[in-house]
Amino acid sequence: MFKILKKRTLSEQVKLMVIDAPLIAKKAEAGQFIILRVNEKGERIPLTIADYDRSAGTVTIIFQEVGKTTMLLGTLNEGDSLADVVGPLGNASHFDSNIKKAAVIGGGLGSAIAYPQAKKLHAMGVDVTSIVGFRNKELIILEDEIRAVSKKLIVTTDDGSNGNKGFVTDALKQEIESGEKFDLVIAIGPLIMMKFVSKLTKEYGIKTMISMNPVMIDGTGMCGVCRVTVAGKTKFACIDGPDFDGHEVDFDEAMRRQTMYKKHEEESCNLFKGVR
Repeated sequence: MFKILKKRTLSEQVKLMVIDAPLIAKKAEAGQFIILRVNEKGERIPLTIADYDRSAGTVTIIFQEVGKTTMLLGTLNEGDSLADVVGPLGNASHFDSNIKKAAVIGGGLGSAIAYPQAKKLHAMGVDVTSIVGFRNKELIILEDEIRAVSKKLIVTTDDGSNGNKGFVTDALKQEIESGEKFDLVIAIGPLIMMKFVSKLTKEYGIKTMISMNPVMIDGTGMCGVCRVTVAGKTKFACIDGPDFDGHEVDFDEAMRRQTMYKKHEEESCNLFKGVR
């Protein structure tokens, strides 16, 4: 059993939990994820490790209550325990030592995954520009945390409710055209956002890394559910990723696969909420 030591509400439907998991915390690195079960009859879901503390033996997860399992997870409180937590899984993000300037892009909840990337780059002495985007100001999360590991932080909203209307791609293009020379761009968030960030950076010849979070079951490469096409070859996000070259990912295929179980997911949510 894995005890929940801290629970915090970040925004509408978005929760942060700090979990007692010393063995996972001992090995965790930026870019990796865990797979958990809320209870013994629950499904397995992957969640990125948003942060970790080796001395305290804890890992932090951030999730949005959009499906049955995340809704169920959201009902737990400090002092409750999870049935299973397995990890760290996936490959840790690898950054070349010659990176001097990087742009870290986060879209919506993807900002929670972009944060540990920015944190690691900052610790390496990299000049980090973070650009995070949300639908409106009420959904903005981790602004202070990301600012602390960034030389520059740009926060955009689709509706302009925070005073800076636009998309992350608009802000990134403005930075590039103003003369910023990025050695690397990291984009994490909705597939459509990562697709257009990658399309933009390809025009400028900037190396781009994205993080894939497809449907996943076992997380060890055995089930094949998390397959993605990269440079025309089949890869598995759980063991080959989750980081991939954004210029080589078939985003259109990934978006089609993402909607395959939409009807089943809606039915499961309705049953959980008692909707008939």
